[in-house]
Amino acid sequence: MQTLEPTACRHATIRIATDRPTQFIDITGEIQAFVSGSGIHTGFVNVQTRHTTAAIVVNEHEPLLLDDFASLLDRTAPRQEAYAHDDPQRRTANLEPDERANGHAHCRALFLCPSAFLNIVGGSIQLGRWQRVFFVELDGPRARELSIVAFGEARR
Repeated sequence: MQTLEPTACRHATIRIATDRPTQFIDITGEIQAFVSGSGIHTGFVNVQTRHTTAAIVVNEHEPLLLDDFASLLDRTAPRQEAYAHDDPQRRTANLEPDERANGHAHCRALFLCPSAFLNIVGGSIQLGRWQRVFFVELDGPRARELSIVAFGEARR
């Protein structure tokens, strides 16, 4: 019989370097490795991007599907469209020197989630047969960070 602690909480930061403007990076292995190392037996893990032009999604890792998804994002918020966010003459909030024209990426992010909350059972994340967890880059290439927290009953 396994003895479990009432609760435990673990945190880590995952760093990702992207190399394309729109990119799907499968992070399932990194999440499972974190969960395995956390000692959490039954609980939850939350994976959150720390950026407003990126997302976390759970879907199938099939190359044509990922291409279709990228095409859908291109049609939904085209890069070449005019966005008020990109006009330094009009914009007055949160404007940085060397600001990127990335209104399209912010608009795309509105259709996606900044995080995924997954169940942990038996020390493993619970995903369906074809499900994988992706970091979605919407404004790359960039250096990115994810915050990941596992919470639940831990093995002693």
